[in-house]
Amino acid sequence: MTSDQINDWNNKLRSQPPLDIIRWAIDRADRRALVSTNFRPYEAVLLHLCAQAQPDIPVLWVDHGYNRPATYRYAEHLRSLLKLNLHIRHPRLSAAHRDAIHGPVPPPDDEDGLKRFSALMKLEPFQRGMQELAPTVWFTALRQIQNPHRAGLDIVSVDANFRVLKVSPIFYLSDADLEDYLEVHHLPNEWDYFDPAKADEKRECGLHAAWGGVALRA
Repeated sequence: MTSDQINDWNNKLRSQPPLDIIRWAIDRADRRALVSTNFRPYEAVLLHLCAQAQPDIPVLWVDHGYNRPATYRYAEHLRSLLKLNLHIRHPRLSAAHRDAIHGPVPPPDDEDGLKRFSALMKLEPFQRGMQELAPTVWFTALRQIQNPHRAGLDIVSVDANFRVLKVSPIFYLSDADLEDYLEVHHLPNEWDYFDPAKADEKRECGLHAAWGGVALRA
């Protein structure tokens, strides 16, 4: 795929509703589409959309072991409600094992420590899941308003870290848009989510950033 082709797709898809974007991408996936989730707030929107387009679509979740109880309950609720084809991958170390060997989760100002944490507890199991499921299209819940890095992305891109077509169908939706979708479709939300690999919403955990690819090859 050329950059001109990607630009052309983005220009055409920008005016399309998310469900049409998903169906467009699934048509190009040769039955090898996948959606990832971390069960953060508003994840029900993308999961509901993908399940409408392809009910058996694989859903990849890395459970790093540090999720709060509300997030685990939310994940199980959505798995049951949407009949998700959920594929869970765990790090090779449990959270308790990692903490005993390496100490507490690094604080927000320890950039190098957070990257090492993410590589061990999130990136490695995610890469393993991607290799096993071997998608050609990867759906994500990335949105333009989430942080400065994501503001420079678009609906469709070629992901350099995992070498797949990455599609973000709700990229241009606002929080209000997502709230409306949840209400119309009677879907739950979860606000107690916390990702220790990011520490705050302005950071990237590495899945969607160039440094993540370097860490995966290390």
